[in-house]
Amino acid sequence: MDGMKQDPAQARGEHGEGRTPVSGAGLSALGRPAIVRPEAIEQRSFEIIAEELGPHPFTAEQFPVVQRVIHASADFELGRSLVFHPDAIEAGIQAIHAGRPIVCDVQMVQAGISKPRLARFGCDVRVYISDPDVAEAARREGVTRAIQAVRKAVREAPGAIFAIGNAPTALLELIRLVRAGEAEPGLIIGVPVGFVSAAESKAELMQLDVPFITNHGRKGGSPVAVAAVNAIALLAERAAGEPGLGPGPGASRDRDARPKG
Repeated sequence: MDGMKQDPAQARGEHGEGRTPVSGAGLSALGRPAIVRPEAIEQRSFEIIAEELGPHPFTAEQFPVVQRVIHASADFELGRSLVFHPDAIEAGIQAIHAGRPIVCDVQMVQAGISKPRLARFGCDVRVYISDPDVAEAARREGVTRAIQAVRKAVREAPGAIFAIGNAPTALLELIRLVRAGEAEPGLIIGVPVGFVSAAESKAELMQLDVPFITNHGRKGGSPVAVAAVNAIALLAERAAGEPGLGPGPGASRDRDARPKG
């Protein structure tokens, strides 16, 4: 190999090599991952997130959600863009303790949520978008299945936590029903991703006086909704005295701090 020229792209790290790893997260002398235990990898990831995020306006109760959203997306801008209703975390914990369902806009969100953890509190995780009656009603009325799924969920799952990561029309319909007095969700996690109505639906959600978690802009998606639900489920465990994740390193201890809208 002596005398061979190094690939310039490799030298720049474009093949995943030649990069300077974050301290404590690189390779051992044998070229193997320095950290291999799952819980240690997660803990080190959270430490890196806290270190790189730096000062922030989130409370100790909100920070675990921010942390897990960044962990799921590797997107600090997305994490900083999160907005919490002042009662969001407490409302989510209370809904889980009361055994309220988690309603997802699509199966991708449902698939990622930790169902065994929620089952301890009697919560089930539902998605209605593929139900035959939902599809038929959507076809008949000329609207999206997401809209009809929200209407069915409001009828069948009062007080539910809604986790919306993909369909802005689902979030807009839920907002409409709340304003009309036809829906009282326990918590709305509204983080749809996209270019059509995604940012606008979140801006509308921020105007509601109901517990919500959302973010500014077009970013979002299933992993973000899943991360938020799982973080709140862990906080619910902790509040009930079950083993779970606390606020984690880097959480603000100012309980009155509020993220800037």
